[in-house]
Amino acid sequence: MHTREEKLEAFGRLLDVLDTLREKCPWDRKQTNESLRPNTIEETYELCDALVKDDAANICEEVGDVLMHMIFYSRIGEEQGRFDMADVCNKESDKLIYRHPHVYGDAVAETAGDVLKSWEQLKLKEKAARKKTVLGGVPDALPALVKAYRVQDKARNVGFDWQQREDVWKKVKEEIAEFESAVADMDEEHATDEFGDVMFSLINAARLYHINPDNALERTTQKFIRRFNYVEQQTLAQGRQLNDMTLDEMDALWNEAKTKECEK
Repeated sequence: MHTREEKLEAFGRLLDVLDTLREKCPWDRKQTNESLRPNTIEETYELCDALVKDDAANICEEVGDVLMHMIFYSRIGEEQGRFDMADVCNKESDKLIYRHPHVYGDAVAETAGDVLKSWEQLKLKEKAARKKTVLGGVPDALPALVKAYRVQDKARNVGFDWQQREDVWKKVKEEIAEFESAVADMDEEHATDEFGDVMFSLINAARLYHINPDNALERTTQKFIRRFNYVEQQTLAQGRQLNDMTLDEMDALWNEAKTKECEK
């Protein structure tokens, strides 16, 4: 691992490279906050993919790509006379120090849960000073599943939550029944609303049991991909196509894939 001085030198090198590209590269020179935004979103998802796969080399590369974008936005801010990278770093440092009074002050937080509770309470004070609402800090652009989790979590921090987490299952069952009724009525608009309620209640249940629903869904999706790929590979190995297989034959291969995973 590198020393602190080497890390600072490397960060300075990246700043210099971005400065040079901004001045001399036609593509980099024409970029704006608006034009970079879609690329930033893509780079963030690529980092998330590397994190899920726990691919150290790819994580390192994707962290660099995301960092490059953060420096780029700071450079644009500097050109506009609004802020620069020093402002970004200092503002974030000030925020972290303020939100960790158990480290930089006299407050006590013995568990990670205590830290989170203190963090949210301090954020609420900041929002009150800026006249923001409790849920106002949740970005509109967040994916729906992540957004649902975040708004529920923020509501919890002001006491809007189940007293006993087991109580959530009554709500889940109630929402499933309402969805089934809407589907039976062949009312697509109503069924869409009720399905959203089912998902929201399940996300709520996951939160109460300390399960990240986005991670859980991603894990299940990757599991489906692995097993379906096995079905396809075995089908091709037989000289056949998936369209030629019966559902029973595909189910048999699917169960074979499950068995092989359990044996690992």
